[in-house]
Amino acid sequence: MTVTSSATERRTLRLPIDDGLISLRGISPQRHRFELEYALERGSTANSFLFEAGDHQPAVLVHPPGSVYKEVFLPALADLLPSGQQALLVVVGHVNPNRVALLRDLAELYPSLELIASNAGAKLLQELWTQRKPVPPGQDTNQPPLPALPPLRVIRQEQALALGHNHSLVLLPAPTPRWPGGLLAFEERLGLLMSDKFFSAHLCTEDWAESTRSSTEEERRHFYDSLMAPMARQVEALVDRLEQLDIRTIAPGHGPAIEASWRSLLSDYRRWGEGQQKASLSVALLFASAYGNTAAIADALAQGVSRTGIRINSLNCEFTPADELISAIQQADAVLIGSPTLGGHAPTPIVSALGTLLAEGDRSKPVGVFGSYGWSGEAVDLLENKLRDGGFSFGFDPIRVKFSPDAAKVKELEETGTRFARQLLKAQKRSQRRSAGGLSESRSDPAVLALGRVIGSLCVLTTRKGELTGAMLASWVSQASFSPPGLTIAVAKDRAVEALLHKGDCFALNVLAEGRETGLMKQFLQPFEPGADRFAGVELDNSPGEQPLLPESLAWLEACVKQRMECGDHWLIYAEVQHGGLFDAAGSTAVHQRRSGANY
Repeated sequence: MTVTSSATERRTLRLPIDDGLISLRGISPQRHRFELEYALERGSTANSFLFEAGDHQPAVLVHPPGSVYKEVFLPALADLLPSGQQALLVVVGHVNPNRVALLRDLAELYPSLELIASNAGAKLLQELWTQRKPVPPGQDTNQPPLPALPPLRVIRQEQALALGHNHSLVLLPAPTPRWPGGLLAFEERLGLLMSDKFFSAHLCTEDWAESTRSSTEEERRHFYDSLMAPMARQVEALVDRLEQLDIRTIAPGHGPAIEASWRSLLSDYRRWGEGQQKASLSVALLFASAYGNTAAIADALAQGVSRTGIRINSLNCEFTPADELISAIQQADAVLIGSPTLGGHAPTPIVSALGTLLAEGDRSKPVGVFGSYGWSGEAVDLLENKLRDGGFSFGFDPIRVKFSPDAAKVKELEETGTRFARQLLKAQKRSQRRSAGGLSESRSDPAVLALGRVIGSLCVLTTRKGELTGAMLASWVSQASFSPPGLTIAVAKDRAVEALLHKGDCFALNVLAEGRETGLMKQFLQPFEPGADRFAGVELDNSPGEQPLLPESLAWLEACVKQRMECGDHWLIYAEVQHGGLFDAAGSTAVHQRRSGANY
């Protein structure tokens, strides 16, 4: 059965898994939200699991979706479980306002509803159940009454739950800074781990499981980098625990299930977090988020910082013990702190964290403040004023975002995080040079000197993706194949344009002309402010695929990204050429001569 909502193009599929167990998969083919995790624009799914009643056991719904799937999810559920007086247990693995809104609808449809949540999840449910989004000034404040909060069953430690049809469910609390109410569910007989946010991928697919590990690797890596990397230490601890389970299939909250290669995915989670754990510099990211908007800002800033190889230590101030907060502040090389504005004030946990930062923070280390707001922004003002008065220096101007950031703002926030991190790296290098007496061992290494003699053509990579644009000077470029015609480009992980060069994205490569390269090099080598237009004042043409072309260059190629390979501090992009042409048939290609392989 499929329930469809033509207005939103969302659907709910019914996927039988086992006797008495059905997955209700919400399908969303388009990007409907601007948070960083959705940036690949490949749609998404919301995977819920219904254990039917039987053997005198009630029906159990695991990981219901958010209210954005309401129109297609509730009819599908009612078809399997007619509303009325029958008992329904709901395992809530992730708590946010969007999911609470759907739980309220379930409470009205199923009067005998009981919610199962972790200790932190139960606290969040109690806080959010009666909260409503602020009403704009001048609008009617009269709203229908909310249903009462259903009974709560709190899971404080690992606990088993007997279900109908010979199923047994083990519930595992999995708190993290981003999802303090995390609760995983493991069906023992099937070896089915319903992992909710963990191991997810935003990818619209009707298939129950991925076809191969590589078919979803980019989407799962992007999800990890966007949301997991800032809490790599906690994620690794969870992976340690999960490896003790007799898993046969992982079914995350978003994307297809992982059947044959789940061990490989756990290994990838460890490998992806290694760089974070080994980093010599760290940034403490302190935040609270009532509706998820401030968390979206924090995610984008964290992504920008982590691209430089600096470790992010993410802490949700509502659930972080005082001693852990003090330790994080004292050990960090910089601190970012963000808050929503609620009723004209910052939440109490943020005010407390601010006091800790003022008492324990090192004034020689930079800070940054950010926050979201609806109709006012007093919380960010409070953070800024207290820290300035306390003698702290700021790495960037305070960030204020009304409601949730859009795609352009997310990109600007990423660039702000990267710029902030680069300042920390420059300060570290200055300190290291002073300690070493100004000598650089790597620059005198014969192998490094020899590597610098490998030359490449000077090019400008330009790209346009919807309203977003990007550009960079590139010299690590090489033809890679004849049939189909293809090329490779090495892109540093901390380049802003890297986010626009995933599989399926297109770009133009503008090959610079010898003797005429100076002007374009100056344009694209200059430091840009976050969110700045790289093409301001530059003459542009368009390729057949609407990619920006530079008529001052020698030649141009339009290409589409087919593969990405991680190579240390760079991504190696392989792209197939779609179109191309010459601006100057008589000119010669500008090349990049380097003295050392230690830098560009």
